Amino acid sequence: MTQEDDELETLVRTRIRALRVAQGWSLEELARRAHVSQSTLSRIENGRRRLALDQLVVLARALDTSLDQLVETASDDVITSPTIDGAHDSMRWAVRSDPGMSVIRQRITQPPPDDPARMRAHPGREWLVVLSGTAVLLLGNRRFRVETNQAAEFPTMLPHAIGTAGGPCEILGIFDRDARRGHRPADGDEELDRHPER
Repeated sequence: MTQEDDELETLVRTRIRALRVAQGWSLEELARRAHVSQSTLSRIENGRRRLALDQLVVLARALDTSLDQLVETASDDVITSPTIDGAHDSMRWAVRSDPGMSVIRQRITQPPPDDPARMRAHPGREWLVVLSGTAVLLLGNRRFRVETNQAAEFPTMLPHAIGTAGGPCEILGIFDRDARRGHRPADGDEELDRHPER
């Protein structure tokens, strides 16, 4: 057995225990759910029993995860640099684990539109947090003030628009695949189109 194999086994054992503890389960509870004895599970977690593929499959299922996630090794590409869109005063990061999602940081300087026709509606969900200043979120017929460090999450099928209340504000938004498509320009440009009011 190589050092790399030992490191992977240690990682998997640590992960099993961490997932069990995160669920608030005792050894007895996870053993019951995985249909293994409590002593077997204890020996697996403590490294006194070899890891067997069939047991890992059962434990992954009982912990509500996949075998791939249970044995996944650390990635070297942890840090990501943004794509900068100077025209819209924004930065975009792709989410590696789900290429359909994007994270956007944007500076907003304009108030939300007075004209409801400028509000957008499209499939998907958006989540945003205000990093500085105060944002105004128009959602259907409702108006919300979102202060620094507050977050908002909403289905984008509701007509929506975002602006600032007073001075500039900065937001960090997460767009799922459908919401991201809803913000693309009609010409098919891959960059996210900004809200028309931003």
